[in-house]
Amino acid sequence: MIINFESAERGGLLPTLLRPQTAGDAFILLFCLWWLLLAIFATFPQIDLSVAGLFFKPEQCSAAVKKICGDFPYGEDPHLRILREVFFQLPYIVAIALCWMLFDCLQHHGATFNVVRARNLKIALGSLIVGPVIIVNLWLKAFSGRPRPRQTDLFGGMLDFVHAGSFAGKCVSNCSFISGEAASAGWMFCLIFLIPQPARSALALPIGVVSILIPALRVAFGGHYLSDAVLGWLSSPVIFLALFALSQTTHSRKISEF
Repeated sequence: MIINFESAERGGLLPTLLRPQTAGDAFILLFCLWWLLLAIFATFPQIDLSVAGLFFKPEQCSAAVKKICGDFPYGEDPHLRILREVFFQLPYIVAIALCWMLFDCLQHHGATFNVVRARNLKIALGSLIVGPVIIVNLWLKAFSGRPRPRQTDLFGGMLDFVHAGSFAGKCVSNCSFISGEAASAGWMFCLIFLIPQPARSALALPIGVVSILIPALRVAFGGHYLSDAVLGWLSSPVIFLALFALSQTTHSRKISEF
């Protein structure tokens, strides 16, 4: 997926939706929505348990085992596992392509240097690094302690269930809160707003579908609760809008000072 960002601000969706003030307002709205959803999932943990239960297949335990036995059959389906592996690699492929495009863009100077394209590429890569990489994978997943559904004693595992937002779980590393793959999927969805027309119209639907399928598979596989997937996905638009609003505000100030 090679994206040309150089005309992303000329016509179409970007000028009206992602102006500095509009982007700032959208960031505040989604930031508050993220915390509201976290509060809902924490207050009503049965939402997570009910959705996970839809994909869990109980099995008869041996007489010596006094626990719930079973598995998540979708996670064993070879075709779905291949699809999940393709989806897992996709954000990395896109990120590598964007890095190459940014490197190529920075080779130009003076009149041939495209400021808009360079700024959009930096926002795209910056939101990936700050969101899915640092906040999600290096911080939350490393220290949240929330076990994945298949790790909990309610779904064939050994650890106690903890609600979304709790750091009291016994998971040691690469934990369930929040989903890193869902965050990467949300990041790819954000790229739609940086793609110029007519490519945006052609790519918006497939990117949107893939960005929903990625977290859906994680829930179906028992790899994450619904709250992990929803909050992981939404975290990326929050970070993206924050960086975009900051970039646009800084750019506007430089123009006014000039």
